[in-house]
Amino acid sequence: MDSVSRMGQSRDKLMADLRVVVRDAEELLTQAGSQAGEGFKAAKAKMEASLKAAKEELEYVESIAINKAKQVAHTTDDYVKTHPWQSVGMAAAIGVILGFLVSRK
Repeated sequence: MDSVSRMGQSRDKLMADLRVVVRDAEELLTQAGSQAGEGFKAAKAKMEASLKAAKEELEYVESIAINKAKQVAHTTDDYVKTHPWQSVGMAAAIGVILGFLVSRK
């Protein structure tokens, strides 16, 4: 379970970092909006379009991750309710294996 929690924390950190990058880029575009020149305006429009697409993709990926996590939690909950003794046995076996691995170090 520790690696699962680390993976979740890594995903959350990545999502937070991406949000910061998008927010900073939007702020940069806002502040640089007063700059003149056709080349700059074209580059700014392209960057705004890219940022919009990145934000939409980020929201989509986040919603998929949340839905998958909810689905896994629901499936696990159903299995544990349906097979309580098998779940206890698996948890005990995993505990023994982890204990053995930790004690070897």
